[in-house]
Amino acid sequence: MNNNREIIALLRERIPSFECVPGCHDCCGPVTTSSEEMSRLPVKTDAEHEAALNEFDCVHLGPKGCTVYGERPLICRLFGTTPRMPCPNGCRPEVMIDLKTERQIHHYIRNTRQVLV
Repeated sequence: MNNNREIIALLRERIPSFECVPGCHDCCGPVTTSSEEMSRLPVKTDAEHEAALNEFDCVHLGPKGCTVYGERPLICRLFGTTPRMPCPNGCRPEVMIDLKTERQIHHYIRNTRQVLV
């Protein structure tokens, strides 16, 4: 595996999914992500970023939730799937993420240039 796009795809496949509480966006605050993941997201204006930061929200949080859900960054996908990043409402997948994959995600985050979403 030699490029970040392949690494991201592999890690995404290994993150378990689960149902959130409808209307909850407690984990949708400002986060950082890799430049590769950021390149998949719509470009927002400085004003949109500032408005979101003033509310401690993600710039991609819309009235009905995440507007980039299918392309949300790894860090967003990780919330609620590990005891180290629990959902504040107790939601979780049937089987939590395995420790090896969680470590690989954090390794990827540590070793790539991160930008504010």
